[in-house]
Amino acid sequence: MVRTGLSALLIIGTWATAGLTQASAADPSTTATEAPASAGLLTAMQKDLGLTKTEAEARLTAEKSATALESTARKAAGASFGGAWFDAVSGKLTVAVTDDASARSVRATGAQTRLVTHTARQLDAAKARIDALTAPRGVSSWHVDPQANSVVVNVVAPERDDNDVRAFLAKARQTGPVTVRQTAQAPRTFAAGTVGGDPFYTGNVRCSIGFSVHGGFVTAGHCGRAGQEVRGWDGSGIGNIQGSSFPDNDYAWVNVGSGWWTVPVVLGWGTVSDQLVRGSNEAPIGASICRSGSTSHWHCGNVLAKNETVNYSEGAVHQMTKTSVCAEPGDSGGSFISGDQAQGVTSGGWGNCSGGGETWYQPINEILNRYGLTLHTA
Repeated sequence: MVRTGLSALLIIGTWATAGLTQASAADPSTTATEAPASAGLLTAMQKDLGLTKTEAEARLTAEKSATALESTARKAAGASFGGAWFDAVSGKLTVAVTDDASARSVRATGAQTRLVTHTARQLDAAKARIDALTAPRGVSSWHVDPQANSVVVNVVAPERDDNDVRAFLAKARQTGPVTVRQTAQAPRTFAAGTVGGDPFYTGNVRCSIGFSVHGGFVTAGHCGRAGQEVRGWDGSGIGNIQGSSFPDNDYAWVNVGSGWWTVPVVLGWGTVSDQLVRGSNEAPIGASICRSGSTSHWHCGNVLAKNETVNYSEGAVHQMTKTSVCAEPGDSGGSFISGDQAQGVTSGGWGNCSGGGETWYQPINEILNRYGLTLHTA
């Protein structure tokens, strides 16, 4: 019985027993004073982001402050709001605004400002018009970039001179301010064939668990369809997919039963210490972020863009967040976390963890709201 329980713990949360001890011992009165990251996560940030331990700790503290400040600064900007991002150099939140009066109001909150031409509402409207177009395979994605104050359309480099790509870009430029950038490869999802010993399977597909919710866990929608049976690495049944959406979205949730249970921890895979999950406050653009997955395990990077439309071969997926973190097949559905705050589940990307690349995730709060789920937190 003890062996079964331990196996369930390792599978359902991809977590080690040290994480369970921390979660069980967590005292609500002391949670606010605890470090936002494990020692292992700090080590991973040093490796992947080129930081010292002191710099990593300072950055996490600054990012936490920026995350808490963003909603207040947005309200202060009012209709002039043009977007926001975390500036890693200054360690402060930067807010784009379209007039001086709004800039003064935003600076009074403690945020930095940048004067721009277009509001976020105008840029979002331009992106929505591009969403209505049919994109050829040579167009990988598009998103609003507040720093560029433009909608950025990413084109797969070898396809940049394709007639269909040129025609799409011509139509996109008619919607508003558009900047064209190139990416090395077309995006793809990161599901994989089954390999013994990995977290969960649906049919012949292997994926990774995202985050525990009360009653189950969330993962990527392309990993399986609603009603499909989900099995653990040992072949035993975990539960069934209760809801799934892909393309358009890329999320799913699985109920847990048959002696399995959930804990609020993300596995460090021996690369770093397991990380407790304490909430789901959304990190700003520019913030550091780390990912855990069953193939490439633990890697870190930065948030590059939000509300990006990704043009997979299976169809477009909307409202994704892009990162500089690498991933590989089998990592789909795995956890994206910033400090101790859940961010989302791995969807897809391009490249690998040997040569680098970019990865998108489906934001966690949208999944929780869609299915009425509650995140399991420490």
